Amino acid sequence: MVKKQIHFGVFLMGTGHHMASWRHPDVPADGFEDFKYYQEIAGIAEKGKLDMLFLSDGLSFNRLSHPAEIVRFDPLTLLPALAVVTSKIGLVATASTTYNEPFHIARKFSSMDHLSNGRSAWNVVTSYYEHEAGNFGKNKHLAHDLRYERATEFVEVVKGLWDSWEAGALIRDKKSGVYYEPDKLHTLNHEGKHFYVKGPLNSSRSPQGRPVIIQAGSSEAGTTLAAQTADVIFTAQQTLEDAQKFYEKVKRKVIDFDRNPDEVKIMPGVSPFIGRTEAEARKKYEQLQDLIVPEVGLDFLSDYLGGMDFSNYSLDEPLPEVIPETNGNQSRRELIIDLARRENLTIRQLYKRIAGSRGHWTIFGTPEQIADQLESWIIGKGADGFNLMFQYFPGGLSDFVEQVIPILQKRGVFRTEYSDVTLRGHLSLSIPESRYAELKMN
Repeated sequence: MVKKQIHFGVFLMGTGHHMASWRHPDVPADGFEDFKYYQEIAGIAEKGKLDMLFLSDGLSFNRLSHPAEIVRFDPLTLLPALAVVTSKIGLVATASTTYNEPFHIARKFSSMDHLSNGRSAWNVVTSYYEHEAGNFGKNKHLAHDLRYERATEFVEVVKGLWDSWEAGALIRDKKSGVYYEPDKLHTLNHEGKHFYVKGPLNSSRSPQGRPVIIQAGSSEAGTTLAAQTADVIFTAQQTLEDAQKFYEKVKRKVIDFDRNPDEVKIMPGVSPFIGRTEAEARKKYEQLQDLIVPEVGLDFLSDYLGGMDFSNYSLDEPLPEVIPETNGNQSRRELIIDLARRENLTIRQLYKRIAGSRGHWTIFGTPEQIADQLESWIIGKGADGFNLMFQYFPGGLSDFVEQVIPILQKRGVFRTEYSDVTLRGHLSLSIPESRYAELKMN
């Protein structure tokens, strides 16, 4: 019997997910803006045969933001450059549906897919940083449900533009002078509540049918959008029980949209600390915890809790009963509050807990123990794979590739070589047909 294969993405975030990673003695503090640094990370990930590199993004920051959010490369600038120095690993860029237009996004990702020979993916976000509105001529952020309503139409328009050209439309026959087959070019003519987009797209059909669509979010609106449109779903889950409930819920929603649940991969975030012993792994964690600037850690927590003002509270007391509502990331707010209540954490303990993984699963142990924990979520139907959130780069990634990956390969649950050149191939996703080609077949 063939064992279920684990999928891995590497969640790139500056010098690491931990807000103090730039202070780690083994980390280049200026790595945020050094292409060679990202090239090294991409090389290590590809050596490990991992599925993809995932680059998050945000369009605003404040003076106490996570350093990776203060200065960062635009994903659609950095990843095409990394496409040149890699050959197999997938390249995932984040782009907002609230502060972009569908034609721009369709064209950029299609272009990256051609430049990378079929390795691009779009991480669809609606933007939860409320301050982003001020950078785009708006006085306030769109309401949560309205953002998702707009996003649903946005994604459908982008997919429609990606279908502008059927496969094989560009025949480029020099002898006859015929460049393309007219009956294989289609104009979208979309008129909806949020968008009017004529088309067609001036980029031919993607090498992988269309770029992979990824969506992160666990709110009701977020999971509905993901079940309807996504190929991969990123999520934050703290326990296997919660992960199993989320997995079952989303797979059921996928079926409700008449989609194959095996064609939607669920990949929770996980932050692994690896040591020769579990104690050594935890020591690595505490080394980073000791480097947190309290003011920055507290502001980081405040941002997730609707801008809550902690000035009148003791940091060594639990969270107050009443927490402000937010128009931002609602599922993450709920997860962090649940974590604090479940483990009876003080405000200080809580901001330290989320300083690196931001509410995602954090695990400690030897390489064998890390492999066991990851595999248990796959066997227990809590995940199809994981988005790896290393606390510091490149060391955390190197440890995982050199020590954990060989164990998973030996167990037969992770590839020893890439079997495909496209991201869809890595993820065992089928190549979608153009909607127009499907109509002709029917």
